[in-house]
Amino acid sequence: MRPVRADIAAAARVVVKVGSSSLTTSAGEIADEAITALAAALAARHGAGIQVVLVSSGAIASGLVPLGLTRRPSDLATQQAAASVGQGLLIARYTAAFAQHGIRTGQVLLSADDLMRRTHYRNAQRTLDRLLELGVLPVVNENDTVATDEIRFGDNDRLAALVAHVTHARALVLLSDVDGLYDGDPRRGTAQRIPEVRGQADLAGIRLGRGLKAGQGSQTSQGSQTSQGSQTSQTSLTSQTSQTSQGIGGMATKVEAAIIASTAGIPTVVADAANAAAALAGDPVGTYFAAHGRRPATRLLWLKHAAVARGSLRLDTGAVEAVVKRHASLLPAGLTGVEGAFDAGDPVDLCDENDTIVARGLVNYDAAEIPGLMGRSTRWLASKLGPEYEREIVHRDDLVIL
Repeated sequence: MRPVRADIAAAARVVVKVGSSSLTTSAGEIADEAITALAAALAARHGAGIQVVLVSSGAIASGLVPLGLTRRPSDLATQQAAASVGQGLLIARYTAAFAQHGIRTGQVLLSADDLMRRTHYRNAQRTLDRLLELGVLPVVNENDTVATDEIRFGDNDRLAALVAHVTHARALVLLSDVDGLYDGDPRRGTAQRIPEVRGQADLAGIRLGRGLKAGQGSQTSQGSQTSQGSQTSQTSLTSQTSQTSQGIGGMATKVEAAIIASTAGIPTVVADAANAAAALAGDPVGTYFAAHGRRPATRLLWLKHAAVARGSLRLDTGAVEAVVKRHASLLPAGLTGVEGAFDAGDPVDLCDENDTIVARGLVNYDAAEIPGLMGRSTRWLASKLGPEYEREIVHRDDLVIL
């Protein structure tokens, strides 16, 4: 019988993400039986000639018990310490579980910076491609031991979507303790699972709940924080995640990751980890996000969905029109203000005269240099300061419209 989701079943290369809540017990210890079951499901696809990349959470959660911690720490330094201890334990379990199926694994730790800088993401891309060519199953995680709040993905759902893009994967499967998206709280018994999302219109009127990140709301693609009590529309999508969960990703991050991937042409499924084999086979489990849109450059995908701006630039009306409507580069003549402390190459928000963010880009100058450039033409700047100043503030190839 032909699978319902033929594009998922036929994908020659697939990225699978699994969350902490599916890998650890309520006490925070690694659940060996869960890893064993996941390895069996992925090994079946691997044995069928499918290249699989696993993006796995769980490093911080795995390090809690060995460090004598009873809950996920809220401070970054302790999270990094827990990740340092837990990552080794986690990869050791994966290595043993996949070895039972004759599959070698390789650990790949990524930071957000690795997918922004062209040379970095090219290196990551080459490494992942070569591992797959050699028959190795890469196990990817965010490099929590060195990432800072300013340069982290914030959750592995978003990381998985970007890895799917970098590796040219043909499908993305997001696994957790959730069996899909619902049009209400599934614990109340009246909510219905949403089996398929073809576009943004299918999510109209639905509010996404927050993830369980200690002391914080879930991070949005704009780098802001959403409050637990935020009421943006009528219905709520709930993840059924226990309040004792070690995970940080909620349904909002899964939907965002699915949209990132599907709008870049990668079909995506959000499903329960217990249904991993069925999801990979194209069976109608979880929620399916149909692929549409064209594949953007990786750094632009990162800029739009994962980057946290280090500052902002205010544009006059003409510059806003040039950037947004004509997709032109931002020139010094169109600037009227600058805020923040940033270096050349950092992401910055571009705002109109009402401080509404209209775009984001990688800036070519340090914040301290920009006040002396505002309102000047590049030709004038080159004549007074030297030819190196005859360049854009933000080049159009390093800019995304929000």
